[in-house]
Amino acid sequence: MSALQAVKRFRIRELGATALPSPVLAKTKSYPSSASSSRNKVPVASIENPFIPKLNSKTGRWAPPKYSLRQQALLVKKARESGTLALLPPGPKISVVEIAAAAAASGQSIVPGPSASVKSQVQNAAAPWTRPIEWTGEVKEKKVLGAEIGNRLYAGKKRMFKGHKWQRTAEKREKRRALLMRSMPKRIKEFKQYYKRRRPHPLKPPRTAKNAKLPF
Repeated sequence: MSALQAVKRFRIRELGATALPSPVLAKTKSYPSSASSSRNKVPVASIENPFIPKLNSKTGRWAPPKYSLRQQALLVKKARESGTLALLPPGPKISVVEIAAAAAASGQSIVPGPSASVKSQVQNAAAPWTRPIEWTGEVKEKKVLGAEIGNRLYAGKKRMFKGHKWQRTAEKREKRRALLMRSMPKRIKEFKQYYKRRRPHPLKPPRTAKNAKLPF
């Protein structure tokens, strides 16, 4: 499936089977265009945002979003590839600022008003699934350190990477190794003398203690 086809299927699924204005939609709003009178109006569908959780007013519990974070990430990736980022609703994987910037770059209108262009209205008429949608629901954007500079992983941290344990203890080991190597000839000599004192003649049978006892 192509990137554009994936975004198109998402829009048609959310708008309905035909992606045309119908009474099935929750709400519809209309705004007069700048190039025509009040007779030419662009309908706007008001649909719940499927990228954010929904609060059930009766039970007081939150229902998970319709699309998982992985599905949202795939949709955002395909929308970026096809240049249709402005057609997606805001969510954890895409912010309102990104959607507004993509809409401004592509010349589309998210919610058409008096400033909507005639070109976008013609495109909406040609492709009903691209018509504007007002996504309901509050998107709580979490402020991430380093997001504005493109470095979210190490922003606000004292060190970029703590390293493996052997890397963190390497300096201490090197100091101890240098200290031991400095006195290594002396230590080797003491080691040999120790065993030489214990067994002056290694080929002879070892001496036994005077008070040695049998194991039984």
